[in-house]
Amino acid sequence: MRKSYGHVVAVAGVDLTVEEGEFFTLLGPSGSGKTTLLRLIAGFERPDAGRIELGGRDVTSVPPHLRETNTVFQDYALFPHMTVGDNIGYGLRVKGVARGERSKRIERALRMVRLVGLDRRRPSQLSGGQRQRVALARAVVNEPEVLLLDEPLGALDLKLRQEMQLELKRIQKEVGITFVYVTHDQEEALTMSDRVAVMSNGRIEQIGLPVDVYERPATEFVAGFIGISNLLTRDGIRFVIRPEKLHMLLEGDTAERGMTVEPGVLEQVIYVGQSTRYNVRLDRGEHLVAVRQNTEAADESHELEGRRIRLAWASDHTYVLDQPQPPDGEPATADNSKER
Repeated sequence: MRKSYGHVVAVAGVDLTVEEGEFFTLLGPSGSGKTTLLRLIAGFERPDAGRIELGGRDVTSVPPHLRETNTVFQDYALFPHMTVGDNIGYGLRVKGVARGERSKRIERALRMVRLVGLDRRRPSQLSGGQRQRVALARAVVNEPEVLLLDEPLGALDLKLRQEMQLELKRIQKEVGITFVYVTHDQEEALTMSDRVAVMSNGRIEQIGLPVDVYERPATEFVAGFIGISNLLTRDGIRFVIRPEKLHMLLEGDTAERGMTVEPGVLEQVIYVGQSTRYNVRLDRGEHLVAVRQNTEAADESHELEGRRIRLAWASDHTYVLDQPQPPDGEPATADNSKER
């Protein structure tokens, strides 16, 4: 599927299947094409080439209101003059659902999003998290085949956003509706998703389980975009080491047998609460980041700045991005357990 705006290609040759009942996330930076792809699924945009199927039915030319989808936006788009209950039941009323059935479904939706007793309030009387739940209930109560969510947690503060991540996952499992979720936040994607598609420049760089895209990035872009990645090249082979896999050795410390050890200087120590981040310049010139969990007091960590240390890593904690072809032209085998 393709979509362009003038000379700008927003979606370039995307071929994607989302399974029924899946929590599927489109993850990428601004301008990667993830929101355009969501709008194509919703019917707000028409593709220049390709087709869109929902439940095996071609809906490429079907308008948004006739597709079995609902969309939750970042601004929630609640009607300020309506009560919470009326907001949730608006779509049912437009569809002509009888009042008795409508009331039952609204009450069920309120229980699902844990807003029982707030149905007579106005949106202005709710917190940001509560308004987000109302918008979600309004979408889910219509029982769509696919629920599309366009960065719905973006306006919330960090703590509330983390709480709502768990709530969204709980609700999705409870109702069993397919969720297609758009975000630029890697933590959201890793926390909630069954699978993640990482997008860049209108293309999908990698699709996989959260653990796969983090531990085994398919491209340098994926490695750099999701979390913190240390990229190294040794013997012509580029590979990734995540910060938490690095062992920092001080004077007198010894590495486990079989680990690669390289010396350097600890240039900066950054305390970030539950962990401490160490920026290290290797003698070979690369800058790496190591992370340690603060299981004990970290007050003395800053005293290490400027000291010579060694970084160690195990070969099975590296992941090869690419490596040179052998001289005879045979394809090289990316052996990620190779000792370095």
